[in-house]
Amino acid sequence: MPRPEDITADHSAARRVIAAIWHIEAARIIGAVARIVREVGLAEEFAQDALVAALERWPVDGVPENAGAWLMTAAKRRAFDYLRHQRVTSEKADEFGHQLDFEHDLAQDELIEQVDAKLDAASEAAIGDDLLRLIFTACHPVLSPEARCALTLRVMGGLSTDEIARAYLKPEATIAQRIVRAKRTLAAARVPFEVPRGTELVQRLASVLEVIYLIFNEGYSATAGEDWIRPALCEEALRLGRVLAGLMPAESEVLGLVALMEIQSSRFAARVSAKGEPILLLDQDRSRWDRLLIRRGLDALARAESLPVALGPYALQAAIAACHAQALDVRQTDWERIAALYDALAQAAPSPVVTLNRAVAVAMAFGPAAGLEIVDTLRGEASLQNYHLLPSVRGDLLVRLHRHAEARAEFERAAEQTRNTREQALLLDRARRCADAMRRTSSSTISSQ
Repeated sequence: MPRPEDITADHSAARRVIAAIWHIEAARIIGAVARIVREVGLAEEFAQDALVAALERWPVDGVPENAGAWLMTAAKRRAFDYLRHQRVTSEKADEFGHQLDFEHDLAQDELIEQVDAKLDAASEAAIGDDLLRLIFTACHPVLSPEARCALTLRVMGGLSTDEIARAYLKPEATIAQRIVRAKRTLAAARVPFEVPRGTELVQRLASVLEVIYLIFNEGYSATAGEDWIRPALCEEALRLGRVLAGLMPAESEVLGLVALMEIQSSRFAARVSAKGEPILLLDQDRSRWDRLLIRRGLDALARAESLPVALGPYALQAAIAACHAQALDVRQTDWERIAALYDALAQAAPSPVVTLNRAVAVAMAFGPAAGLEIVDTLRGEASLQNYHLLPSVRGDLLVRLHRHAEARAEFERAAEQTRNTREQALLLDRARRCADAMRRTSSSTISSQ
């Protein structure tokens, strides 16, 4: 007879397996169910019901051989039960026009078996279409960027509300409200569960890519908290990008974003010290960069460049990242090409942040004075007044010009503006170094008199 602690251990192991399976299968299941009920909120609810059923039964009965199919069937049963109830209770059958394809099946005892056979006749194509519909719906511009990110991680990533809250350092209640409101907004706006066509596709694809990039950036340079990077968020964004690239292999900007994230992700091992302290790009040990991720990124960029369209903002950023990745050390970096690519990026997607990054490249290619001249044009930019990287970059250029007193003030200003404790410590340390340099200069001046 098993001991109670053995049973508990078995249940814990089963729950870990269920969590791993759910993370892989969630988007596929929610997408398939959303195709039936035509509403992402309901689809996610029915998929969660299937997950709850698995958590109740699998620790006792064992994990099914085809766990994904088990979850899919359970979720579809809930969806069909809902449709049956709606048909029975509704006095206006025309309000449920999307049910017409299922009306005959709903009258039969073998409902699930018959309908599943129809739905899965072309399963691979259907799964791809469902995932595309799902990601375009979750990233709909009718939602705020924060809501789009939360909902996408929930339905496409299979993350729990608690996991998303921890990733963004937000209260779980805040994330839960965002997700609930997002689903209500989609339902109220009657957002169709479909992939847009023509010019609308281009506009909506931009929203999808923005969401994935926002998720990645929050992981790559955390805006708040004690960790400078959160690899889990970057990994989730990269996974979503790879899925999208597999579904839309001829979209240059999709490939460009994947290339950018692959190359940026390659630096993780070199971006922080053993103590978790930030290590800036120019100081990183490039032998620690992941060459496999770099190769994957360069391959994705090559595919984007082979398409008969001009490179867009993500592909241009990937090309910039590729310049860094292909240089064995800082001295071999082709800064003039990077500056030229930033010029192209400023034309394709002009913004003060792009101009600031261009200033850094210009400084590396043509000297700090040239870079500072560009940076100083941004000092009155309203959108950058609380952007800590503006004084940080300015401070770095002033150091290179041996203007340490001014640089110290800039680093202290940047430290006040950042909400990330690791980055704040880095900036304050740079301010202290400026103070040390000022003292050395003063001492040298006195001794020479």
